[in-house]
Amino acid sequence: MEIFWYIIIAIILVMFFILDGYDFGTGIIHLFFAREEKDKEIIAKSAGLFWDSNEVWLVAGGGMLFMAFPTFYASVFSGFYLPLIMVLWLIIFRAIGLEFRSQFPYQMWKDIWDKAFGVSSLLLALFFGMALGNIVRGVNLGGVENGESLYEAHYFFLPLWDSSFSPLSDHPGVIDWFTLIIGLISVVVLAIHGANWVILKTNSSINKKLKTIIFRLNISLVILTIISLAAWKTINPDALDNFVQTPWLMVFPLIYFSGISGLFFIKKLKKDIYGFVLSTMLVLGGITASLASLFPVILPSTNSVNGPLTLFNTATEEYGLSVALGWGIVGFILLFVYMIIQKRLMAGKIDHMDYGH
Repeated sequence: MEIFWYIIIAIILVMFFILDGYDFGTGIIHLFFAREEKDKEIIAKSAGLFWDSNEVWLVAGGGMLFMAFPTFYASVFSGFYLPLIMVLWLIIFRAIGLEFRSQFPYQMWKDIWDKAFGVSSLLLALFFGMALGNIVRGVNLGGVENGESLYEAHYFFLPLWDSSFSPLSDHPGVIDWFTLIIGLISVVVLAIHGANWVILKTNSSINKKLKTIIFRLNISLVILTIISLAAWKTINPDALDNFVQTPWLMVFPLIYFSGISGLFFIKKLKKDIYGFVLSTMLVLGGITASLASLFPVILPSTNSVNGPLTLFNTATEEYGLSVALGWGIVGFILLFVYMIIQKRLMAGKIDHMDYGH
């Protein structure tokens, strides 16, 4: 049952980063590349019509995580309390930026909320990437100092950064050079994903330019990926052991690298949907490959006193998991039905659809 719920929650979180990820990426594109008001309005609309339904997946994932793995939920929500509060505020400002920009026809008003939307989207992409970096790197479970735990073995606390700025520190912070690399990868991946979404859903005047931008960002992504793999092996020499011991898990990194390879041909793709599928492969492959490399660990420990948090030592009792099964399946089905209906209602280009007026 633990593995079943792990897979369900993983699917929900991957769906969130695929769907809301293009909203983050759209915000990044809007911030840096939209210059004319007509493009700003259309690009903002391509996120605004979808953001609220996409974030349902995050709510569902958090609820199921609390139900199935309460110890892990308690650990990460206390340990990452400060960055999570920052993420909450960024989510709020991204939403109100989209909702408020068209309420008054004054340029200064629009500019303020455009910046709120764009900067919040950029920082959300960065923070979620650094969150994955923290999970992969591990944390000082139990707050061990001088060989003794300061509190319970499954708890930890991280400052925003440590003075050494090193992932190898005894007390690493949320931000160090390794998590920053992963954060930058997240920004680049979601910018590519958002650009492909804008191309797919709009007739923006910058669509042709976006294909060139995607190509250049893809080159940056290759470089960052190589650097991140080298850094990860430096931090954890056993990082890729799961792929050696269980070769079929290689399918997940292959999805990621197939997406990268395909995006080098973005200018030659005949249908816009192909580019979006390739960037979806980046998100899907990157997250699943990271999870596969850790399995069954879900939060490594950076000390030798307290062991890592796994599926099995953080799960609720078997009875609780089995009781939740029926309701979880119903909820999962409702999520997919909601997504399908919403996407069908908003099918095709959205340039002439009304939003925010």
